[in-house]
Amino acid sequence: MRFYNREKELKILREIENSSKVSSKMTVIVGRRRIGKTKLIQEAYKNKLYLFVSKKDEPLLCEEFISIIQNTLDVKVFGQITKFKDLFEYLMELAKTKSFTLVIDEFQGFLQINDSIYSDMQNIWDSHKDTSKMNLVLSGSIYSLMKKIFEDKKEPLFGRANNKIHLKSFTIQTIKEILQENYPTYTNDDLLSFYILTGGVAKYVEILVDNAAFTLEKQLELIFDEYSLFLEEGKNLLVEEFGKEYTTYFSILSLIASSKTARVEIESILGKNVGGYLDRLENEYTIIKKVKPIFAKEGSRTLRYEIIDNFFNFWFRFIYKYRSAIEIENYEYVKDIVNRDYTTYSGYFLEKYFIEKLKLSNQYSDIGTYWERGNENEIDIVGVNDDSKSMLIVEVKRQAKKIDINKLHEKAIKLVSKHKKYTVDYIGYSLEDM
Repeated sequence: MRFYNREKELKILREIENSSKVSSKMTVIVGRRRIGKTKLIQEAYKNKLYLFVSKKDEPLLCEEFISIIQNTLDVKVFGQITKFKDLFEYLMELAKTKSFTLVIDEFQGFLQINDSIYSDMQNIWDSHKDTSKMNLVLSGSIYSLMKKIFEDKKEPLFGRANNKIHLKSFTIQTIKEILQENYPTYTNDDLLSFYILTGGVAKYVEILVDNAAFTLEKQLELIFDEYSLFLEEGKNLLVEEFGKEYTTYFSILSLIASSKTARVEIESILGKNVGGYLDRLENEYTIIKKVKPIFAKEGSRTLRYEIIDNFFNFWFRFIYKYRSAIEIENYEYVKDIVNRDYTTYSGYFLEKYFIEKLKLSNQYSDIGTYWERGNENEIDIVGVNDDSKSMLIVEVKRQAKKIDINKLHEKAIKLVSKHKKYTVDYIGYSLEDM
């Protein structure tokens, strides 16, 4: 699959490379695994020194790095170097006479090897950055650790990065472009399932494209296969993030994915206080977010939680939840459940799709959902433009014939009465409008 999108990020990275020829620059790139960080770096920098922090003892890692440095930069490293701090100082000294890009991938991995490396790097960086010409790019995929390393005031590398790029999923515009190029006969149902199952995550998009899995049927065949990467994906990506308490986190995420989105519901099922877990899932791991009704007051307790990542939502809803069937390789059983629940399940993502579409239009100062206490008078999407004093109220259904604009008017009475100076448009969106 060809390289899509990321023009903005490529431009930024190349500009940073040019400015590093005057004095050293440090750039941090974060984003969930599979999002395409390494691909982006490869596309931005054809000539670079690339070091990957694997789980090895420090002397062995240095031995590996020395070999790469000598081959890539065509230099000879003399003497025995067993500490990364000495290797980094050598590179900073070298960058005084030779401008180059140094990429350190999975940078958070140093925590398990020797956590003093960060303070050593800080001292070396501060001493040499103004007189050397290094374009230092530090990439990591365990978001909570990367955030701690660079954003915690107590950490030595706090405030040292000149730039930070948080790589996000492909937008719906890019997803449509990919489908148009690779499967021009796609239907809107195909677009929706592609959006649900990949969430715009580059690696998942690549797998589906490479296997020509453009319909829901083919996508499910690919996912629920004995050798599928997808079956263990949630566990492989998140166990290291969550550590020994991962089973509690997984249980919470499974409940949220199954529409148990209120804290009180989750606690009643698990029989324990989950406030701390929810807080960490939101603020440390950025896997969930709070959703409040649009116009809700600060501090309002009327809220729900939702999983941000589309694929994680699917994984916890259908793979983790039915892991017993997955363990005995009864994939047909789980596929049948997905097909049985898909119409209802996909409705939520159709709403999410249209919210993203409206955000990309740049026509609104605020976009959200609306509901009143007791989940009464729920409205799928409300878009507000405070400048033009206009409001868009939207009902979303898979089938256009099921949209009832009159009922939508009734549900919005209380909302509209609080915004009498606003002009209001009522509209229905369905699969046909994707």
